[in-house]
Amino acid sequence: MHPTRNVLRRIHTLIPMTGERLSPAAPLPDAALIMEDQQIVWVGPDRDLTPEQLGGAAVRDLSGHVVLPGLINTHHHLYQTLTRCLAPDAGLFEWLKTLYPIWLKLTPEAAYDSAQLGLSELALSGCTTSSDHLYLYPNGVQLDDTVQAAHDLGLRFHATRGSMSLGESQGGLPPDRAVEREDTVLQDSARLIDTFHDARRFAMTRIALAPCSPFSVTGDLMRESAVLARQKGVMLHTHLAETQDEDAFCLARFGLRPLDYADSLGWTGPDVWFAHGVHFSATDAARLGECGCGVAHCPSSNMRLASGIAPTRQLLEAGVRVALGVDGSASNDGSHLLAEARQALLVSRVRGQPTDALTAHDALWLATRGGASVLGRSELGQLAPGFAADLIAVDLSDLGYSGARHDPLSALTLCAPPRVALNMVNGKVVVDGGELVGLDLPALVERHSQHSARMIGS
Repeated sequence: MHPTRNVLRRIHTLIPMTGERLSPAAPLPDAALIMEDQQIVWVGPDRDLTPEQLGGAAVRDLSGHVVLPGLINTHHHLYQTLTRCLAPDAGLFEWLKTLYPIWLKLTPEAAYDSAQLGLSELALSGCTTSSDHLYLYPNGVQLDDTVQAAHDLGLRFHATRGSMSLGESQGGLPPDRAVEREDTVLQDSARLIDTFHDARRFAMTRIALAPCSPFSVTGDLMRESAVLARQKGVMLHTHLAETQDEDAFCLARFGLRPLDYADSLGWTGPDVWFAHGVHFSATDAARLGECGCGVAHCPSSNMRLASGIAPTRQLLEAGVRVALGVDGSASNDGSHLLAEARQALLVSRVRGQPTDALTAHDALWLATRGGASVLGRSELGQLAPGFAADLIAVDLSDLGYSGARHDPLSALTLCAPPRVALNMVNGKVVVDGGELVGLDLPALVERHSQHSARMIGS
């Protein structure tokens, strides 16, 4: 059977994201790209296309568009799309205590629809691969619900089996009715890995284990989850060093700062990535670089909850693998990944020190190559032969880019981000002409709104 061949041609600018962060390949003007089935087989100047390459191919003209690798989201809580704009002026701990009782009304149907809605937002903003951290399982909810939602939409998905086991009566933050038995968590974790995890190149679904945080999970569950993950060959994920309150909690309860505590439980290494890392010190950064841990930088959420500004440039210079996460759409209130890249760029400059600032290329690097590295996906994040056919196209004729077309790379992170015109995952079109393919979005929004009203009580 012959492979399906797709050709994108007359591309205004192709940003391959090849090379290294500090010595990247230059954008390619007037470019073309060829895909066969799920991978890229050729990239080059449009003038170099041959009749043989075009013969029998589906050809798409992308005149006036910039094309780049699909963006990768490394931290999210998709169910939180149901509870946006609650406790709008609270810090993390107060915000969580307000939201826990509402989240306990989640149902399997609401979990599916909220995942589809959040992933739809992500797809329209340029995301082709997303992780998700689901750590509450009331009313029969299972991680299977969100895995199915991603499969039906067509995005690559790293579903993390979150958990909470340290309730208020034991000194934790969540209410006791929100936590699970540790043996239940471990049994379900093994089931999910055996059922869904695909370790192959170009896999569409992978599973990771993700005890929620130092203030909601026991040390025993952290240790046992790490053992299970390494036995099964999957990654580990948790929140860490997000707020000063967390620092104080860890010092008071364990006599250790968050990274020291994680390390004492076996939670360091190239198979671990942490969300936030706002309060990592210079010493922490050096240790993270040495051990190979990854960090999901979530600038919008960190600002929304007044958590602080992560030392992103310092982490990068220490050799830490850094990526982007939109975080829960209740602590960000949106799931726009291209906007998150812009936010990362801008917040890095707030302190007014050039040594803290990211460049436009750095911001896109975090959203592509950084995400691929943090999730252990060596086949993602670049437009080059042998890499996955995951890519997006942005229309430079959008009014927000008028006056910026001379520098498409900078335009993507400095100008107001629009919907993407095209989103392809694994060689298949997910967004075309700025619209989702094969999804009745108004009907989804209506169902989602009904779930939200029921949970919030409005």
